[in-house]
Amino acid sequence: MADGSDTGGRPCHHRRHTAPAATGPPSTLAPQQTGNNKGTAPELEATAGSSSSKGLAGADGDGRLPDRRQRRSATCRSLVHYLKDREKGGPWRAGVRDFENELFSQAVRSLPGVLKERQLNLGTLNKVFASQWLNSRQVVCGTKCNTLFVLDVYSGQITRLPLIRDMVPTVARARRCCGIHALELNPSKTLMATGGENPNSLAIYRLPVLEPMCLGDLQGHTDWIFAIAWMSDNVVVSGSRDGTLALWWLDPDNSNDSIASGNVVGSPMNVHIRPKDLEAIPRASSNPYNCQVRALAFSNKNQELGSCSLDGYFHLWKPESHLSKILSFRLPYFGENVCLTYCDDLSLYAVGCQSHISFLDPRQRRHNIRTAHSREGGTCVCSLSFYQHIITVGTSHGSLLFYDVRAQKFLEDRRGGIPDTSPGSAGKKLKLICGRGWLRHDEILAHYFGGTDEWSNALYTHCYNWPEMKLFTAGGPLFSALYGNYAGLWS
Repeated sequence: MADGSDTGGRPCHHRRHTAPAATGPPSTLAPQQTGNNKGTAPELEATAGSSSSKGLAGADGDGRLPDRRQRRSATCRSLVHYLKDREKGGPWRAGVRDFENELFSQAVRSLPGVLKERQLNLGTLNKVFASQWLNSRQVVCGTKCNTLFVLDVYSGQITRLPLIRDMVPTVARARRCCGIHALELNPSKTLMATGGENPNSLAIYRLPVLEPMCLGDLQGHTDWIFAIAWMSDNVVVSGSRDGTLALWWLDPDNSNDSIASGNVVGSPMNVHIRPKDLEAIPRASSNPYNCQVRALAFSNKNQELGSCSLDGYFHLWKPESHLSKILSFRLPYFGENVCLTYCDDLSLYAVGCQSHISFLDPRQRRHNIRTAHSREGGTCVCSLSFYQHIITVGTSHGSLLFYDVRAQKFLEDRRGGIPDTSPGSAGKKLKLICGRGWLRHDEILAHYFGGTDEWSNALYTHCYNWPEMKLFTAGGPLFSALYGNYAGLWS
């Protein structure tokens, strides 16, 4: 059985766009990264061309050259002045920004072909389900063995973080086998949301100090938290295996609608909070297994929240003072749809489902759902992330694929030379194979798998550090009964 912590599904963790607050709750807006803006480069060419023509036409009818001031004006529109002006942030700054966006867009498309892996040692931890970059050298991760830790990708140092306990800690101890499935930073990277010692509870940590702030364990979820998405710096939504979405408003003063408690004498006081709203997703069947909320993604552009459930439905919500459902519809492929991401630039959601990726614009309903098939022979999509028009796919067979949404095809492997561009030719798909990681050789491996040394790791999570063009990937063995881990840094 595949590991979705013993649910049959595979957990996924995706990079989501940060977002300003929705109308209603108090929040702190954070700047959103802008997308690629095109159409300015032709203007620059036209401007440069008109400058040259003006210089030639500036000669009088008798052939006299323009005076020094006119020549200086023409020279100021040269490429040298263009680059100098970029350094100083002059009036051509907007044009330079668009030009640099074009260069960066090309770099995003070219990066996968030059990435090289360096495996990272995680010791005897079991399966990394969630990860996020904290800074240029540290990644915070959550595992199936309910460990929350910070990994220094250069030194390899692992620092374990304390988990926040419920007011009734005995409940948490009985559920440690589930693990931490979701982990997200708020837009300003001042708070981190993840699971508590009890995986039903939402734990909030302050950044960068990583100290506990509060725990959402009052009148919240009754089953494991699988997905988390920030609406703003102080508003977050969690999705659970119990089929509910919880809307949380975080009070920086911890004074409203909360209870303070200490676990043991001398320990710091923990603040316990309850959700502002708790909504159940529409149920397409009576089977509770199929009504799990598996993934969330927030649209900053439309201030809407997308969710996908294991019964094959996509739901769109408006998160304001409460969660109001906008629409629901069945996806074309709905087996193990466990990961979801959103691209603001293209106004598209992407849903991972077994070996398919479905791209949808909710405002077009079913008329605008496109799909891409990985054609990887039995592999499943475990993690997705959007950046500009490229989507990165982590699979259950330990491989990374890259899909160009604009070109509607997977990136081709050009590492072996110049690709064949003749009519009818199909280039080889670019696929990066991850390392073997670590697997515990125990009785389960020997009895059920014949003690094999051949296995692949499911890539349950991946996250990019785009300023430094680095990619962190992590996961572990696909089958739930196997105990092991994998982590790698691609640069």
